[in-house]
Amino acid sequence: MYTQKMLRDDALKGKTIVVTGGGSGLGKAMTKYFMELGANVAITSRDLEKLKNTAKELENETGGNCLPLQCDVRHYEEVEKMLEGVIEKFGSVDVLLNNAAGNFISPTERLSANAFDTIIDIVLKGSKNCTLAFGKHWIDKKETNKTILNIVTTYAWTGSAYVVPSATAKAGVLAMTRSLAVEWAKYGIRSNAIAPGPFPTKGAWDRLLPGDLKEKFDLAKKVPLKRVGEHQELANLAAYLVSDFSAYVNGEVITIDGGEWLVRDSSIYWKQFRRKCGINWKR
Repeated sequence: MYTQKMLRDDALKGKTIVVTGGGSGLGKAMTKYFMELGANVAITSRDLEKLKNTAKELENETGGNCLPLQCDVRHYEEVEKMLEGVIEKFGSVDVLLNNAAGNFISPTERLSANAFDTIIDIVLKGSKNCTLAFGKHWIDKKETNKTILNIVTTYAWTGSAYVVPSATAKAGVLAMTRSLAVEWAKYGIRSNAIAPGPFPTKGAWDRLLPGDLKEKFDLAKKVPLKRVGEHQELANLAAYLVSDFSAYVNGEVITIDGGEWLVRDSSIYWKQFRRKCGINWKR
């Protein structure tokens, strides 16, 4: 039941959607569902070869249109070039989904300034760059009925130990989401966010929990529903929020985590994590 599709087949017909970090993982899952619902989708990341493979795979599976565009969201000029490429191919763009992200688990005092900056630059600066470029374009062209959807996390409002760069960046994205929901509503631009809980993906979770740590640390046990999320569940929510069915939803952040954040105490959570995984962070 968790993998069933929610919206009717033509729910996104005629829309053009840009998904940053769309070449793999959750970005790929959301892209596939958008295409199944009739949308044209452009996917971006730094790895053009991966994007091309993903685009070809999804076009074969869905019969839809997927445009792979290389873009490092940390650089505003690359974002502008990417936007131009989308418009050249599809004529216009209706939705920006800021999904590109990075993270790692570490005591903050062990991080270099560059390590901290890497996460801030991808998550916060990257989301800012895309939002600003797309927003300026829509406002200048007087285009309305546009949507920005940001992927954040529940610790954007609670904070969390050992993922401080990510928490800091996501908190900034959340503040931007709510601020622009008010400021840009007059231009016909909605801004919303999703805060996912555990939705394991091979690439991200291999980097976050390398080696055999995934087996040692059972994510499902931390969730009141005693399971992790299915990718289709997140895709269903994202599709609703970028569709016209959600036209009155603005400035909202919707949590989809099985209730995890309601029981999570960051110090206890990471203490258990270190014990389970045999990590010694003492000086």
